[in-house]
Amino acid sequence: MTLDVDPDLLRRGHVRVALEPTPAGADTRATVTLARPEQRNAQTPSMWAALAAVGRALPASVRVVVLQGDGAAFSAGLDRGMLSPDGIPGEQSVLDLLQHSDADIVDTIGVYQEGFTWLRDPRFVSIAAVRGYAIGAGFQLALACDLRVIAEDTRFCMKEPALGLVPDLTGTKPLVELVGYARALEICATARYVEAPEALAIGLAARVVPGDELDAAVAQLTEALTATSVGAVRGTKALLQGAAGRDLAAQSLAERTEQVARMRELAELLG
Repeated sequence: MTLDVDPDLLRRGHVRVALEPTPAGADTRATVTLARPEQRNAQTPSMWAALAAVGRALPASVRVVVLQGDGAAFSAGLDRGMLSPDGIPGEQSVLDLLQHSDADIVDTIGVYQEGFTWLRDPRFVSIAAVRGYAIGAGFQLALACDLRVIAEDTRFCMKEPALGLVPDLTGTKPLVELVGYARALEICATARYVEAPEALAIGLAARVVPGDELDAAVAQLTEALTATSVGAVRGTKALLQGAAGRDLAAQSLAERTEQVARMRELAELLG
C-alpha cells in the first residue's frame, strides 16, 4: 500500500511513510519516520511540508499513526542552520523570513504549523514513539500526538525560551492540558530537561519502556486501539478534544448527539 504524496517532497523533507495492516486486518497503521539520523532528525520547513502532505493524503482506513525518529533521537528540534546568516540550502532561513511583513510571517508560521496539527485529526489515534532527545520542535511534535510511548533514555526540553523565542509549533496548548499551567510555565521558562521518569509521573508519557522494547510496546498499543470500534474511538476522541471548550450542558448534548450516530451504526450492523 502506498501513499499519494510527491516522493520528491518526502525526500527533501526527510520523511518516510509505511502503511501496513493492523493485527485485526481490516484497518491500517501508518508509520511516519523522521529520517535525518545524522542530524538527530533536526527539523526544517521542508520536513513540516512533508508531514502536512502525509496528513492530507492518509486514507480513511488509517486508525493509528505512529510517529518516530530514525536513529538514537526522536528529534533534536529546529535545524540551527535556519538561524545562521548562511541558512540551509533550499530552505527559508529566519533572516529571510524577517524581510517580510509581520502579517506574512504569521501566515508562514501558520503553514509550518500544519505539519503538526494533522496529528490531532479524530480519524485516527496518533502515537509518538520517542527515544533520546525530543527538543524544542521535537518536543512540540511529540506533544501534537495523542499519546507518547517513550524509551527510558528520553529527554524532553522546550528550548525556545533559551534561544530568545517562544514555542510556536502548537505545543503550548497540549502541554498545559497535560501538566497544568504552572508546571508548563516552569518547564518552558527554565528550558530544563524532563527525563522519562518525570514525564511519566506528570502525564507527558503514557508509558516508559526500555529502549529495546519501544517498538513492541507501540505495536501492543496499536493492537489494543484497533480492537475496538472505529466509529466509537473516533467519536470519543472528538468528544474529549472538545470537552475543555464546552460547559457541562454543551458537552452532555455532544455526547447524546454522538451516541445517536453510534446507535444507528450498530443497528445497521445488527440488522
